[in-house]
Order: sequence, then structure tokens, then C-alpha cells
Amino acid sequence: MKNMLTKLVENSQQAIKDGIYDISVRLQKSELDLLESIKKTPHAPLITEIKFASPSLGEIRTVSSPVEIAKMMVAGGAIGLSILTQPHLFNGSPEFFTLIRRQVTLPLLMKDIMIDKIQIDAAERIGADYILLIQSLFDKKILDEIDEFITYAHRKKLKVLVEANTATEFENAIKTNADLVGINNRNLDTLELDINTTKKILNDRNDSLIIISESGIESEKDIKFLHECGAKAFLVGSSIMKSANIQETVERLVMAI
Repeated sequence: MKNMLTKLVENSQQAIKDGIYDISVRLQKSELDLLESIKKTPHAPLITEIKFASPSLGEIRTVSSPVEIAKMMVAGGAIGLSILTQPHLFNGSPEFFTLIRRQVTLPLLMKDIMIDKIQIDAAERIGADYILLIQSLFDKKILDEIDEFITYAHRKKLKVLVEANTATEFENAIKTNADLVGINNRNLDTLELDINTTKKILNDRNDSLIIISESGIESEKDIKFLHECGAKAFLVGSSIMKSANIQETVERLVMAI
């Protein structure tokens, strides 16, 4: 499969047109600092993701009880939550985010295909702490200046996670003013997954960088491997959302380190 990035951008354009991000609420963000939590957590710093579907897997879990799922993740030891707000292909919703924000005090990442400042405005209103920007969208010139997006988000008191999938994207990402940089082990354009992506990119890198490894994390073995590669935190979604016991799965992954 190729050109998925183009499809994802089109989906965001449609969601914007449909008024998905026309948010009237104004919620407060977390008082906790995700970066500090990553540094201080004695075990594996886990950011768990609430998503009911994905382009690569289709339906992952029947859409139900996002707040209860979030609470189970928190009880399992997650230090932050990533919540899909993109309706197309991910079955996400800003409404899920607002429901969780009202019940959860942890830092929350609004996970979406960010292509427009309207989405950043929505993130501010629903109480997001972080937004995601995908480096490849800017490197491929699908979107214009990433610095402009980051500056705008910072003006809105939002922090930014910039995600890369290649060494070049990673180098570009760490040159930005992003608050965090992540390595996605999945190529979003082809949907190919390779957990060794983190290892290849972080080989001989500055070990002081706080890098999040994302996608393809299924087990304690994966957590240990990625930690040895230099990843300082881990974003895990599908394997947790597929599990019969979400809290136990999160606990098991957290205790991998």
C-alpha cells in the first residue's frame, strides 16, 4: 500500500469541512509535566493510546467506554494518554477526548493528522497538553513550514511531539523547537512496520535526548529492546486496545524495565 499519507491528509480535510473541530468547550490541561514524568518514572514510561481502529489493522476494538478504558490505563501505570480524535479510519472523536479530559489528570496527547491551525485551536479548547506533528508531511512538502505550526501551538500553551520515520526526518525533527521527538516504527505512507526503525535511527545518537518509540510494541521484550536502543519512553496503542485485560497489559509493559 502506498500514498496513505495523502489519504490521511484528505481525511483531515474532510473532518475539518464536516465541522469535527468546531469545539465550544474550554477545558483545563493537566498540571503534570510529561517530560518530568518520563525522567522520574522508575519503570518503563508508557504513553498508552486509545484508538478503536487504524488504517493498518482496521477495527481494533468495538467503540465503547473511552473513559473506562482510560481509567484502566491509568490504573495500569501509564504516565500519559494519546487519544485519537480523527474520525476517518481511526474511529476517533474530539468528544472522546473531552470525556476523558474531564476524568483524567494525566497529560493528554491529541493524536490526529494535523494539517490546519483549526485543529490546534481545538486541541487548546479540549484541554490537550500535546499535539502531534508528522515530520514527513513537511519534508514531502504536503504541508508548509513546521516551525510555523510549532510556534502557533506554543502560543496556545500546547506542547508538540514531532514524529519521524527515517533518519533524515529525525534529523529535521530534532532541529525544530519540538518539546518531544518520537520515532514511528511504522511508515505512514506504506504502512510497513519495522520495530528496528528505532534502532537504526538511534544508532550512535546522543543518549541524552528523550526519544519516544512508537508503533509495533507488543511485549515486554519489545520494550527492553527499544530501551536498549536508546528510547526513553514508549507509545503503545493497538496491542493494549486488543487485549482482554487492559490494566494488566499496561502493568506488564510498564514493569518490563
